[in-house]
Amino acid sequence: MTDASLTTSLRHLAAKYETKDFLQNDPSWFMHQVLGRENQEVMAFIASVLSYGKRELFFPKLHFMLKASRFQPYRWVKEALFRRDIGDNEQCFYRLYNNHMMLQFLDTLQKIIIAYGSLGAFAKSLAVNHTALEVLNGLSDYFLAQGIKGMVPSPRTSVAKRPCMFLRWMVRDGSPVDLGLWADFIDKRTLFIPLDTHVMQEATRLGLIKNKSASWHTVVQLTDSLRNIFPHDPAKGDFALFGVGIDK
Repeated sequence: MTDASLTTSLRHLAAKYETKDFLQNDPSWFMHQVLGRENQEVMAFIASVLSYGKRELFFPKLHFMLKASRFQPYRWVKEALFRRDIGDNEQCFYRLYNNHMMLQFLDTLQKIIIAYGSLGAFAKSLAVNHTALEVLNGLSDYFLAQGIKGMVPSPRTSVAKRPCMFLRWMVRDGSPVDLGLWADFIDKRTLFIPLDTHVMQEATRLGLIKNKSASWHTVVQLTDSLRNIFPHDPAKGDFALFGVGIDK
């Protein structure tokens, strides 16, 4: 496939799959079930943290948290109401996370909300130069400083797939899927592609990346390649690569 035909194909696929139908069976669906900026920020962040493994396993956990919060996740976290719904014990909550770890995570999110007023205000304080990388690093550093390991991975030590996905949701505007709540202080041109096994396989097959191992360098390389196709919105390529697998 020539560069021109690849560009045309990926732009077509992105337009085809970035629709409301994409929300079905996707974790982004949960942030659309609550009303208000603060609620959507919190629900999206919680959904991103739990979005690994099989969807049929983590979706029930997200449904539980959505219902436990009475569709008011901002208040649920700010007032620590989650402690009435999740016991402080070693029982498994989801895969690597036990109940105690989830409480630690939610306690830390509560600290951010109390100190800054909202998760968005915290992110804005991090984005001095309006870049996604500042926020990715700042979020992971804050949670790591509170002893929360692995739940908000850092681009310094991983591909940070889930945080990159979360920022796509928060920053990309004009989308039926992504919310664009933070579009006014993070430049969407600085977003990174959420890299997982499927995305890497398709990107390699199409010649968008040359790396054979998943690393942050691979994320940057793929994002740069997609920026040539979507100059003002490289993360739009996430929908295109999703579509490649479906159409194939």
